[in-house]
Amino acid sequence: MTAQILDGKAIAADIKAQLKTEVDQLLEAGKRRPGLAVILVGENPASQVYVRNKRNSCEQAGFLSELIELPASTTQQELLERIDILNKDDAIDGILVQLPLPDHIDENAIIEKIDISKDVDGFHPYNVGRLTLRMPNLRPCTPKGVMTLLERTGHKLSGLDAVIIGQSNIVGRPMALELLAARCTITVCHSRTKDLEEKIRNADVIVAAVGIANFVKGEWIKEGALVIDVGINRLDNGSLCGDVDFESAKEKASWITPVPGGVGPMTVATLLENTFQAYLNRV
Repeated sequence: MTAQILDGKAIAADIKAQLKTEVDQLLEAGKRRPGLAVILVGENPASQVYVRNKRNSCEQAGFLSELIELPASTTQQELLERIDILNKDDAIDGILVQLPLPDHIDENAIIEKIDISKDVDGFHPYNVGRLTLRMPNLRPCTPKGVMTLLERTGHKLSGLDAVIIGQSNIVGRPMALELLAARCTITVCHSRTKDLEEKIRNADVIVAAVGIANFVKGEWIKEGALVIDVGINRLDNGSLCGDVDFESAKEKASWITPVPGGVGPMTVATLLENTFQAYLNRV
């Protein structure tokens, strides 16, 4: 078996094109554009790339995009005050504070400051809580994007055994809630998990988000499994790879995401979907 490729880049382009059509219709009806504000603190090179991708995607979808660049020396209070201004700005429907933040800033305090109706990253405890109670509103972007990818396979998820490798608040934990809502039986693995390889071998769905290059080996993959690789790691030669050994895994999986070009573009497209939803909730 050679896996079919889940082309996140192409699916994300479809989503952005559909959003552009809907935005154009709103403008023709005399409505305003959806607006997304992104705050970047410091000069982290990876964060700068992510922010640039998000701004480009906003333009492609016809959104208003506002970038606020702050020095690494920005205090927590200054950042909180800037968020408060955006919370009150009627032209802004979504607020994203690019993570990670400098060490002297409490990320949780920043996330909780964002108006829950503008929390398009889906990180606020309120929105995570709604997801937990099966009452989702603004859902965390990467897990929601993964669900879109899984839907595109045409596989019925209900009843499947799903293994998530990684328990972060950004991916692992909300991913478990998403798959549980889809009626999968879920196992969340982490650094203390025993018999990890055996758990992966029995999984129908694998979501790898551990942050270790080529961690999941092809021989661990169950024949016909759906493999979603959230990881993005830079090797010594400058190339990028995921958490799954793609070349060997694609010989066992039925569907697999590439790195790059898989989950990454879907995270950005889902951010735009969330911003559009936040816009519709407010108009």
